[in-house]
Amino acid sequence: MNPERSALQNVIGNIERVVVGKREEIELSLTALLAKGHVLLEDVPGVGKTMMVRAIARSIGAEFKRIQFTPDLLPSDVTGVSIYNQKTMAFEFRPGPVMGNVLLADEINRTSPKTQSALLEALEESSVTVDGKTRPLKSPFFVMATQNPIEYGGTYPLPEAQLDRFLLKLKMGYPSREDEMEVLNRVEDHHPIEDIHDVLSLEEVQRMQEAVRKVYVDDSVKQYIITITGETRTHRDVFLGVSPRGSIALMKAGQAYAYLKGREYVIPDDIKFLAPYALSHRIILRTDLQMAEKAGEDVIREILSVLRVPVSKREAVR
Repeated sequence: MNPERSALQNVIGNIERVVVGKREEIELSLTALLAKGHVLLEDVPGVGKTMMVRAIARSIGAEFKRIQFTPDLLPSDVTGVSIYNQKTMAFEFRPGPVMGNVLLADEINRTSPKTQSALLEALEESSVTVDGKTRPLKSPFFVMATQNPIEYGGTYPLPEAQLDRFLLKLKMGYPSREDEMEVLNRVEDHHPIEDIHDVLSLEEVQRMQEAVRKVYVDDSVKQYIITITGETRTHRDVFLGVSPRGSIALMKAGQAYAYLKGREYVIPDDIKFLAPYALSHRIILRTDLQMAEKAGEDVIREILSVLRVPVSKREAVR
């Protein structure tokens, strides 16, 4: 096992000390981090979303920041604000929580769309503009936003433009009986999050992020991506299909996932596995289907079920 792969396995093991029985969700979250993307975690309260984010931050020695989104939160509460200093007779910038390495945007859909949109520039360009001045964010910069299901009271739907900025959308789900018993055993005396220490440095994460960009993507895999996203634009149940940004996101996620698995190339099965997580939140279904509670994930899986999975040249050689 190469050193990078071994280091990433140490991170996964570290997080699993806190988040029990969710290895797939942990790997997908690290995939987004390695791809310089961000994650939207949707589920009911109390299933471990916040613990996941805190464990990731501690495992890579990152500066952790948290925003608890509420209906009265202002955009300046997210980005920061310039305050006049009477002693120096000048305005001084007071950075907001967005100026950290790992940001937990907790219950993001409990605040107004105006405040939600304050994150758009940060998610896309890793910078914020306050009073006409653009300020770069720290590197690496990783956002994990949690949201409650939209049918819960006091929630606002995320704007489509903001949903499109999240690389992956995940759901934690309830644990099995065995996993829940293990959770109870682990927190009986003290919470295991207190025992988590960094096993990877921020510099190592940055080097891995650069290495991910060099992971090979065969033309056959790119064609597979284009075919999947193209099908969303003509599907009978879809009002608005996946944009080219979605195709790029799926390819980048594929590169990061392949790197996480110790490969220097992406295989079609990576794309097939990642597509529901990378694309389902990027499509808008017809209104009647939304009322019937059909999910975008169902449409993506339906498309994948009828498409032929290509054989990449690298796999054929093996």
